[in-house]
Amino acid sequence: MHTTLLALDLGTSTGWALRGSDGHITSGAESFRPQRFEGGGMRFLRFRRWISEIQQSVSEIQFLYFEEVRRHAGVDAAHAYGGFLATLTAWCEHHGIPYQGVPVGTIKKHATGRGNAGKDAVMAAVRARGHAPADDDEADALALLLWALQLHDAAQED
Repeated sequence: MHTTLLALDLGTSTGWALRGSDGHITSGAESFRPQRFEGGGMRFLRFRRWISEIQQSVSEIQFLYFEEVRRHAGVDAAHAYGGFLATLTAWCEHHGIPYQGVPVGTIKKHATGRGNAGKDAVMAAVRARGHAPADDDEADALALLLWALQLHDAAQED
């Protein structure tokens, strides 16, 4: 039986990667674009509902990791990230799920050997490990999950 880990690349298009208790890895990307006639907070309510659905589908998320972004392309991206981060951390606290932010450079260095690697290099590195991400959000989540798996596997050996 494996530890159930969820890795998220937070944003309007949120990449996700999950290693279930059976050891199987699934991944994808989910869009939380504001919809027409929707108030500003609805995207975060949809995000919370989506995480809850993942939790129910696997019975228990044991650890959750998210890409910790320190610099954003613009104000809107920064505000969206802050909203997703607040929603996520409050949800984790409510459900008693340990969570950890991992700096972007740490994830890129683990995946490619370079902390400043571009999106194409991360996608290529994830594909070289046998995964088929549809976009860079999914690739980032898979790269984060691979980092987390190495961390957990090392801890289990101790």
